[in-house]
Amino acid sequence: MQSQSPADVLARSFADLCGGEREEAPRGPVPAPAEEIRDWVHRAIFEPDPARTYRINPPPTDRPVRIYADGVYDLFHYAHALQLRQAKLSFPNVHLIVGVVSSPVCEEYKNRPVMESGERYEAVRQCRWVDEVLEDAPWVIGQELIDALQIDYVAHDEIPYAAGGAVASDDVYDWLKRLGKFLPTRRTEGVSTSELLARIVRTYRAGDLDGKLTKMGEASLTSGM
Repeated sequence: MQSQSPADVLARSFADLCGGEREEAPRGPVPAPAEEIRDWVHRAIFEPDPARTYRINPPPTDRPVRIYADGVYDLFHYAHALQLRQAKLSFPNVHLIVGVVSSPVCEEYKNRPVMESGERYEAVRQCRWVDEVLEDAPWVIGQELIDALQIDYVAHDEIPYAAGGAVASDDVYDWLKRLGKFLPTRRTEGVSTSELLARIVRTYRAGDLDGKLTKMGEASLTSGM
């Protein structure tokens, strides 16, 4: 079964199209071409950096490569989408499964998300790079999930991801790295859910949301109350 990657969407400004000056410069980054992503992944597998403490298994060649990415995906933003794009474009034929953690599980291990579970499931489902969504995904991936979904690689950035509680670990992806099933992706700097939350709080404290809140019938939530 083929799992073709969609083409990148053309983006251009009204000012460029019809003349005039743009009111502000584009904020987002320029995504890496598919060829650059695949070359980076190929070198990571077949010409590994000596500083990398783990090796990556070669991909299957007779079927789509099954890649799993997981996260909270709260306030789904372009860095989320670009990470999933990297996973989808890592090989010519990829089936990308994305696990989204439920709000109760996230609250247990991290913090309560702004968006409810169902909202985050749907936000990820509508991402053009995603083939399949696993709802109420586990906070820590186990062998049972790898076997059930027939996962070849788990995609995530290389920074060790610690977890506490019953699943305490300095890096929840370490065992996958040792099995050769971890596929590193590169982080997109400049935006994160935490940064967006801080931006929303600053906007609120400046009173810039008061008009909208009042119009919504939520005047009791304005910054002056």
